[in-house]
Amino acid sequence: MTLRLPVFLLALLMFFAPLASADELEAQANELIKRALASSLSYELTESLTTEIGPRLAGSAAEARARAWAVRNFESLGFDKIHIETFDMKGWERGQISIQVGAPYTQPLMGTALGKSVGTPVGGITAPVVRFADYAALLAADDDALTGKIAFIDGGMVRTQDGSGYGAAGLRRRVGAYEAAKRGAIGLLIRSVGTSHHRNPHTGGTSYRKGTPPIPAAALSNPDADQLARLMVLKPDLSIHFTQTSRFIGTVQSGNVIAEIPGSEFPDEVVLIAAHLDSWDNSPGVQDDGVGVGIVMAAAKLIQDFGQPKRTIRVVLFGAEEVGLYGAFEYVRAHQAAGDFDQIMMVTESDFGAGRVWRMDTGISKNDEAKADRIQLVLAPLGVTKGKRTASGGSDVSALTRAGAPAISLVQNGWNYFDLHHTPDDTLDKIDRSDVAQNTAVYAAYTWMVANIEGGFHPPEK
Repeated sequence: MTLRLPVFLLALLMFFAPLASADELEAQANELIKRALASSLSYELTESLTTEIGPRLAGSAAEARARAWAVRNFESLGFDKIHIETFDMKGWERGQISIQVGAPYTQPLMGTALGKSVGTPVGGITAPVVRFADYAALLAADDDALTGKIAFIDGGMVRTQDGSGYGAAGLRRRVGAYEAAKRGAIGLLIRSVGTSHHRNPHTGGTSYRKGTPPIPAAALSNPDADQLARLMVLKPDLSIHFTQTSRFIGTVQSGNVIAEIPGSEFPDEVVLIAAHLDSWDNSPGVQDDGVGVGIVMAAAKLIQDFGQPKRTIRVVLFGAEEVGLYGAFEYVRAHQAAGDFDQIMMVTESDFGAGRVWRMDTGISKNDEAKADRIQLVLAPLGVTKGKRTASGGSDVSALTRAGAPAISLVQNGWNYFDLHHTPDDTLDKIDRSDVAQNTAVYAAYTWMVANIEGGFHPPEK
């Protein structure tokens, strides 16, 4: 006998079926949150990487050991399709530095070479210093204002929860050497791009451009920048002797480490979660970005143990982020050439320390925002609020969003991040286990929902 249901009842069943599916997905995400908060795997992976490998400068033997560490740990965790995509790059070494104030106030200053800076000539340089209150003041200087002199770009950095003070402050580090050389400078000193009050200078990359000579560039710790500013009030024509042995070392190899959880229904649709494996050479790189590695690996492992997602989850540990997102740009190039880049349905990266995730930003189609809002509501009990609609996903994956991939940023609390960023103080004792567990819970639940949600996600409209 065939049972015939009334038309209105069929309509009700069809109406409520999607809601039941949504409820089930949210229940699964909540179970993953519960498991993640009880797990210490992300902390253990962070501890292992930063203890056993330590500093991991891009292209170095230590970064190669980090790739081997990642493969070994992915294998022990039972991941699929583990491989390394290598690429060549120009290597760089920091070398030694000496910054000495001249008479009558002879004394050393604490500084560090900026990443990819050239060194001074053998024996160093001795020259008068010209102080600029900030980067804008340098731009206002005449073309020949610094001929034969050392530029000193001062100016603080605003402490913010979302790290938004970093962009403006970072200009002096990223392009200050070019602008100073354009005005005739033979060297550059900057106030560290950071918020610490310790005598730990903050490194970070600088760049040169064609048409101007590369000049040696270094960052002073914040207290030493204060000291130099005071000294220059006493003696405006103060001279400094500056020696730096940083140098380029020819072609070296870096690489991206990749592992996957294959999807059951849509294996060609990829949800990509990422961190970067390299660090600067002056610390174990715990906040930047050892803990990000631990978070995304552990979140994916929790999902793998929980069940097979409908879409493929790909974990990418990028190489050579600190020196210019080389691994990310190489990933885009290689996968566009292979014709599979458009399989990426979502990108997200953990690369802002170990502070708790407090906001979810989106960079997706307007038609998909309601789905993102559903995910945010599941994350809300963890303290995650609805955020901006201009997400790039994170540092490395911003290269992927520029190439057309949709993104969601899980924004961490960075109030204290720039006290440690790119300094020798970026060590394991600075992170809180419960904060790391919250990050892992957010990533596990978020990734599971994206990988299973009906209809998926699409890039923002142009």
